[in-house]
Amino acid sequence: MFSTAELGQKLSKKEFKKIETVLRRELLEAQRQLRERALTPVIIIFAGVDGAGKGMTVNRLNEWMDTRWLINRAYREPTDEEIERPEFWRYWRDLPPKGRIGLFLSAWYSKPVLDQAYGNTSIFQLDKRIDRILAFENALAEDGALILKFWMHLSRDAQEIRYKMLEKDPLLSWKVTKKDWDHWRRYDTFIAAAERVVMRTNMANAKWTIVEGSDDKFSGISVANTILDALRKQLDKSQENNNTTTPMPNTTTLTHSGNPQKLQSVVNVKGKPQRDNKPVQLLSSKTVFSHLDMSPCLNKPDYKLQLKTLQARLNLLHRNALQIGISTIVIFEGPDAAGKGGAIRRMIPALDPHIYQVLPFAAPTEEERAQHYLWRFWRHLPRAGHVTIFDRSWYGRVLVERVEGFATEQEWCRAYSEINDFEEQLVMQGSVLVKFWIHITKKEQLKRFKARQKTPYKNWKLTDEDWRNRAKWKEYEMAAHDMVQYTSLPTSPWVLVEGNNKYFARIKVLQTLVNAIEKGIASVVS
Repeated sequence: MFSTAELGQKLSKKEFKKIETVLRRELLEAQRQLRERALTPVIIIFAGVDGAGKGMTVNRLNEWMDTRWLINRAYREPTDEEIERPEFWRYWRDLPPKGRIGLFLSAWYSKPVLDQAYGNTSIFQLDKRIDRILAFENALAEDGALILKFWMHLSRDAQEIRYKMLEKDPLLSWKVTKKDWDHWRRYDTFIAAAERVVMRTNMANAKWTIVEGSDDKFSGISVANTILDALRKQLDKSQENNNTTTPMPNTTTLTHSGNPQKLQSVVNVKGKPQRDNKPVQLLSSKTVFSHLDMSPCLNKPDYKLQLKTLQARLNLLHRNALQIGISTIVIFEGPDAAGKGGAIRRMIPALDPHIYQVLPFAAPTEEERAQHYLWRFWRHLPRAGHVTIFDRSWYGRVLVERVEGFATEQEWCRAYSEINDFEEQLVMQGSVLVKFWIHITKKEQLKRFKARQKTPYKNWKLTDEDWRNRAKWKEYEMAAHDMVQYTSLPTSPWVLVEGNNKYFARIKVLQTLVNAIEKGIASVVS
């Protein structure tokens, strides 16, 4: 594969200067248009052989472009803070917003290739890591990110010559380390691993460009030209999209657990399919909530006794989890006035305020809208031993954004697999993940709305938006049904809580959480 980048291609200094003058001007203009239109984030990844000029190329791009709108990230061994979170947390944290360009060195491709070259992983393990990369990049690309990947290549002999030349120069010898020579001795195994990674991750929406690195002038121009061409195509494409409206398809294929399924748009009485942004209806009006027994209740004396007992157990487990580094992530979803806040308030007295946080999520900010929708949740993941409680969460994409038309059908359909992948990473990291849907009947919601209206210290909770959401009760219930169906996995199941009786719901939440943390601790201790 890489032999095509071992041709000895070069540029003279005169040719380089001639091209550079025009190229710099055009790059700056494309960068300006990208920023002003805030079209898309641009993610540029540099990987390849040591000494092939990755760092030099990044430095040159910083010279040629406006650094105010560039984000440069180079990764070393993860810090303690990074180790305590899923591997991709640090990459999500550093993603550029729309209109900006991120230059990434030694990023998500580095460790999989090196671990394979050093024999630390099997082919099966390498393929699992490649699958994670594919899911990550596909999620970004499907959300509109422009992803460019450059493999900077040198032959084994050319790499050896470069190292020896650098070592002879007293001012540059520091660039060659013992580790560099160790990598060189493993060159063949490194290339074998790299070929597998590059072949499997060379996607239409995230292509690799293999660049010969023997001449820094040639490689620099090649990379810059490729970036300029991609930016121009992206700008032209956005202009075309502004001038042409293309109807969305009426069916979307959703892959879940390896099985493609069709989510078909409901057909109205005239036989015309509903268009995009409208909720997809199931043929049956029954949902997973239709069979919930909403009658369970708990009297106040029993509630108070169980509450005190469970809070004591939660406090002990919470302290044990902190000692062994198990983080806990709790998600609350449900209809307005279902009692999510009340359940959270009965949970937090048992937790150390120094190591927990409750994060309520509403509509995304301007900064958050400039990123992939999962970005704002990735950045708030807890450190090892800490607890984060999400009052509303990433499921907004398949609930409110689906029902209200803030996300297209394509966007919310693919969100199921993106969310499953996200949560799988949380569980694999060792986090305890508990997802609660607190359910109430429509009649009970109306009763609580009216009670809020009459209570001075509660009427602020009732807004016009609550009444608007109530008018779409069936659409929200159908969306929640799909959410539970497609994202309730063995490793991260949904817990449906019968919420008509607040005492019963609060105790069920606490009991479930206590059981989950106990199980998480037992899996580590054993």
